[in-house]
Amino acid sequence: MGRRVVFDTNILVSALVFPGGRGEAALRRIIEQTDQLLLSRPIVDELLDVLARKFARDAEELAHAAVYVTELAVIVAPKRRLRVVKDDPDNRILECAVVGHAEAIVTGDKGLLALKIYKKIHILTLREYLGAL
Repeated sequence: MGRRVVFDTNILVSALVFPGGRGEAALRRIIEQTDQLLLSRPIVDELLDVLARKFARDAEELAHAAVYVTELAVIVAPKRRLRVVKDDPDNRILECAVVGHAEAIVTGDKGLLALKIYKKIHILTLREYLGAL
């Protein structure tokens, strides 16, 4: 098992909704057990919420895909709330990464990317993550 990583919600959405893209390539690293995905309940809830709101026509199918992703992941339960960045859902990503002892967060979010490193956790773009083989 490689690195412990947290994917932000948008990475997960792109992996599930846009086959053949970089998001799917990232998810393939989890499926093939190259790396280990960490998730928390708030991230799963946000994922389901985004899928239901933006991709309602395929809601049931996407919900199955989201369940599949959670089955691939190690679910962690952060106890402390962090307030590091402005966007609160991004703080949930940081909490998950800290509690799960992640080595990397993969995100497209400018606020998170601006941190570069948080408590020894590298914050990478999808391109950086996929290039860091």
